[in-house]
Amino acid sequence: MKIEIWSDVACPWCYIGKRRFETALSGFAHKDSVEVTWKSFQLDPTLPEHYDGTELEYLVERKGMDRGQLLGMLGHVTQAAQGVGLDFKFENVVVANSFRAHELLHLAKSHGLGDAVKEALLSAHFEHGVDIGNREALVAIGTKAGLSAVEINDALESSQYADAVRNDIAEGRAIGVQGVPFFVIDRKYGISGAQPSEVFGQALEQAWQEANPLTMVSATGGEDAQACGPDGCAI
Repeated sequence: MKIEIWSDVACPWCYIGKRRFETALSGFAHKDSVEVTWKSFQLDPTLPEHYDGTELEYLVERKGMDRGQLLGMLGHVTQAAQGVGLDFKFENVVVANSFRAHELLHLAKSHGLGDAVKEALLSAHFEHGVDIGNREALVAIGTKAGLSAVEINDALESSQYADAVRNDIAEGRAIGVQGVPFFVIDRKYGISGAQPSEVFGQALEQAWQEANPLTMVSATGGEDAQACGPDGCAI
């Protein structure tokens, strides 16, 4: 079973959704048969490489949102993050364009390290105040996950994975992704948002059962092959 997740590094609900999905997947009986692929998406591709201001100022100035309402919203998100073991520090978030971070993610995916680097990028951004638009910071994140510093620098310098990032975004829009996180199971089921783990669990079970239906065996077992139903048992 293949699961594709469209997500942005600068999206707090994407990190919360990642944790909730992981909880559901850990309890799924067929988890070893599940392939998870991270897909790129940008909530604000117009952001400059660096924005000189806090997360709160960015949302107020660029999105036109009310400051008081935003404070309540960020508090709610922080509480939701705590509920899945995450420690968001919005006051330390460095607002930056996430495109380079997505390029690093694609390089990591080519080495089978996509999930590790995705986790590291999200944690760096929301929990540790790391500038995800800064090349040195991305090199540090990538090398800690097992990538070569030389390969990271070469990939970012040459924009080797820029088209891959753009293709992910275009592909997402083509199948109807308008917000993230967005989970797609076997290109048949779409789940929008950081749903509760129970919802992800139900979706995994349903998709698996439909893709792997039971085959009934036709056999004659005589009196020892009786069964019970809603109306009682055979006598």
